[in-house]
Order: sequence, then C-alpha cells, then structure tokens
Amino acid sequence: MQAVRLEGFGGPEVLCVRSAPAPTPGVGEILARVASSGVNRADLLQRKGRYPAPEGWPQDIPGLEFAGVVEALGPGVERWQVGDCVMGLLGGGGYAQCVKTHGSAVVPVPDTIDLVEAGAIPEAFMTAFDAAVMQMELRAAETLLIHAVGSGVGTAAVQIAKALGARTLGTSRTSEKLERATALGLDHAVAGDEHWPERVLELTEGRGVDVILDLVGGSYLEGNQRALANCGRHVVVGVPSGPVASIDLRALMSRRATLKGTVLRSRPLEEKAALAAAFEERVLPMFTDGRASPVIDRTFPPQGAAPAHRMMEANENFGKLLIRWT
Repeated sequence: MQAVRLEGFGGPEVLCVRSAPAPTPGVGEILARVASSGVNRADLLQRKGRYPAPEGWPQDIPGLEFAGVVEALGPGVERWQVGDCVMGLLGGGGYAQCVKTHGSAVVPVPDTIDLVEAGAIPEAFMTAFDAAVMQMELRAAETLLIHAVGSGVGTAAVQIAKALGARTLGTSRTSEKLERATALGLDHAVAGDEHWPERVLELTEGRGVDVILDLVGGSYLEGNQRALANCGRHVVVGVPSGPVASIDLRALMSRRATLKGTVLRSRPLEEKAALAAAFEERVLPMFTDGRASPVIDRTFPPQGAAPAHRMMEANENFGKLLIRWT
C-alpha cells in the first residue's frame, strides 16, 4: 500500500509518500480501505518527534482517524461485514491506503454523510462529545465556553452543544473564524484578545460559564479561572499556547470548581470501545437528522500532507483538513 511516512523528525518536508506493508487484521480486528484521513495537531507533534504513537501502532505513519470501507475481517469479528462503511479513531497509521483497528472502536458512517467527508468526524466530534458531555456532563440550558472555536473540535462542540440545548460562547483570534462559527450556530463570538475574560463575564451577567472546553492551554488559564462559574467544570484538551501556567488554588477552592485534563490516543481499548458505543447512540443521530455535519476547510492528496501541516501550523484552517485516498 501507499502511505505518508516520516523520514526522520522535523518540518513538514519529512512527510513523504512511500510504500509500506499492508497491515493484517488480528483477532477482533478489521482491515479498512481508507477513503480519507483527518489531519490533527497531534500529527504535527509526532512529526517533530514530540508525541510518539502508543505501542503497537505504526511509529512512522501519522494519522489518528479515518473513514473507509471494511476490506477484511480478523477472527472473531461478528458485527461488521466486508463492504461496510466505517469511521473511527486510531493510535497511529491513519495516513495510509489501509488501516487495521479493533472492530469495537469504529462506528458506521451515516447514510447522510459522504464517505470522504466522514473522515472529518471521529477525532473532532468524539473528542468534543467525550470531553464536554461524557466527562463534564454538559446539560441543556448550561453555558459552554469553547476556546479555539474555529478548530475541528471547536466546530464540533458548537454543534453538539446546540443539539443538547446548551448556550455557547467561543473564542478565536481571527474575526473571520468567529463569523463562520456564528453561522454554524455559535451564540456569542468572543475575540481572543487580552479582554476575553471580561467579555465572557459580561455575556453571562457576571456569573461565568458552566463548562470550559479548553483547546488553547497555558496562556488562557488565568482568564479561565476568572470566567468559570461556581461549581463550573474546566477540561483541558489541547495546549498549543503552552503546557505550563500558574493556578490560583484559592480561586479553584472558592468556586468549588473542577479542573481536568484528557486525551483519547493513549486510552485502553475498553475505554475507546465504550466511547464508540456512546457516540453511536447519542451523536450519530445528529448527523442523520441534520443537527450536525462535518466542517471541512480543505482536502489534500497524499502528496499534499506537507502543505496541510503547514496550513494547520499557521492556524489558517476553519474546521478540518483531510487527506483523500480515493
């Protein structure tokens, strides 16, 4: 098969299309012919040598998600059949014509979604759903603050929260991204400058927000402490602005607040399977009835993986970037 492989660590130029052995599905696993692979910030870190794939996944082929067609079944797979359209998360190896993964970790592609476009769903929507809903228990009529609202996870969170009946605020440093997020259903757009905490408090009449979905990290921590309501929940999903910041523990205590970090990539199979099952039950219907749809900025051929990485590093994309294999 063909794959986008890492020829060492460094800039986007280390991404090269090369041949690679096609994987063979083991017990409980499926082999899928990939239609598209999502590009994520974790891929950028892996390319730089700062975020290796978990044990058992390809170390020289990035890619955390895919959509494609089941091509072969390993022993013990009962749910899926050859020809089924599926999508899911991976520990690595997604930038390739074929991937293998456990059958319990994938979900069906809704009939309403194009197979290539479905590659923009797993990482963004599963991350947003897992962090904001399953872990932070976002409920109808609560207020969700989404940092980096123009990202893949950000655009997914807007749609999921809207479907649940929650009120959304979103930050971005780019006015165009805020405009596009508003068109997507964002209730309140907030410029990501030094005054964003004050603006959030104004929009919530001084109360603060119930849940913060933090895709920015360190530089926003002090503002997040000010913007969080009593008994609010703050979940950190990404740290592009830095992983280190000071925290006022007295503020955390006085608000009886929750601060939590989360990742999906390194979780054990049992947890990924539980997330896939919950996602299929609670989120896939949103795609079927039109309440949610993947937000795609641009699709690249495999040879365009390096430009895709450059575009993401420059924060130029609104929504997802995809590598298309069909």
